[in-house]
Amino acid sequence: MTTSPDTTAVPAQQTGTATTALPAHDTDDQVIDRTDAADPAGQDDVLDLYLRHIGSGRAVMGRVLGGMSEVRSEGPWIHTDDGRSLLDFGGYGVFILGHRHPAVVAAVHRQIDAHPLASRVFLEPVAARAAQALAAHTPPGLDYVHFVNSGAEATEAALKLARAHGRNAIVTTRKGFHGKTLGALSVTANATYQTPFQPLLPDTTQVAYGDAGDLKQALAARRDRACVIVEPVQGEGGVHIPEPGYLTEVAALCREFGALLVVDEIQTGMGRLGTWWGVDAEGVRPDMLLAGKGLSGGVVPVAAMIATAEAYAPFSRDPYLHTSTFGASPIACAAALAAVETMEREDTVARAAALGARILAGVRETCAPYRELLVQDVRGRGLLIGIEFIEERAVGELLLELIARGVLVNHSLNSTRVLRLTPPAVVADDALDLFFTTLAEALHTTAARMAG
Repeated sequence: MTTSPDTTAVPAQQTGTATTALPAHDTDDQVIDRTDAADPAGQDDVLDLYLRHIGSGRAVMGRVLGGMSEVRSEGPWIHTDDGRSLLDFGGYGVFILGHRHPAVVAAVHRQIDAHPLASRVFLEPVAARAAQALAAHTPPGLDYVHFVNSGAEATEAALKLARAHGRNAIVTTRKGFHGKTLGALSVTANATYQTPFQPLLPDTTQVAYGDAGDLKQALAARRDRACVIVEPVQGEGGVHIPEPGYLTEVAALCREFGALLVVDEIQTGMGRLGTWWGVDAEGVRPDMLLAGKGLSGGVVPVAAMIATAEAYAPFSRDPYLHTSTFGASPIACAAALAAVETMEREDTVARAAALGARILAGVRETCAPYRELLVQDVRGRGLLIGIEFIEERAVGELLLELIARGVLVNHSLNSTRVLRLTPPAVVADDALDLFFTTLAEALHTTAARMAG
């Protein structure tokens, strides 16, 4: 994230009608001397604990963002230790149902009271029901669910399953993001994260996202031994949306050259794009589909690799070929099951489509006065929206302005000029009005600062 070199020029925080100034932030490792409001006993400050036990970089970033700690949440709101409330339009795509949805929280509470973790010796009914519920909404034929703890682990499971089929040549897309564990990092096309950990998985090739011709050349050189991994929309890549028909072409090329197709829906799935899955728009059925983030219900981390019977066969035959102590834990699967059932009951996918269209139109209108001066493009699908700026510095400036005014957004890890919005599907009209007002004010201040 890029931030302003003038670290003392921090905008005001607005909470209702009250306005208080954020503390000036430094860029060294000096710890701010204050007592955390969530720690009335006066124990070690959270910033100091981060500095001593988690890392100086994360501590400094926390200080730049105001030094507060998040301590409570519900719906679209996060509350901090100093009494502020922030509208969460970030969250990296996790909170499609908002924070602490009552139905998901209740399901998790019941599971904690009954059986939170399993022996992994006997059959476990919650995982079975969660798999059934999830498979009911995947493209036809994607019936086998392998639950894991994170999106990166879902990627790892897919890459290992592909290798079990002899597909050890991997084709990924430039600016694609699939996680940061060693295998997942091999297909996350960003030198910043890859270079310190080279060598990664061998025979991994990057092709241009949205360019079926480039993919065809790569697959022709790796016939019958390739695995292709692709996102329906590149989230961390800056909300990069391919032309209609691209995924259909990718699937056809995989069939032509005997490649396995993995579609990473960790961020785009579970209603985020206004459909259950990004592949639904073109009726594509991959060999494997990756789910996560929203699958958690915003309560307990859980992800999954979902596969066809043919693709899943090696894992199906030998249940110990790829395992995890905490994978498919009852507490995580209770959250996943409740998330799916809640989305069915509340028609979350349709709500995401309608709300996303409203937000995209509103963001475009709000950004219109700054086109060609500050903003280069506004694009999105469903509740995944990106604002691309002409200069990289503007992303950090606007992010700080929005947070100072009580709105949380994200930057994009693989596209440094794009500010990303991933709001929940539970935003009410008054909160939406607050967002547009705040965005307009923050853009005005950012434009003035950039011009100066």
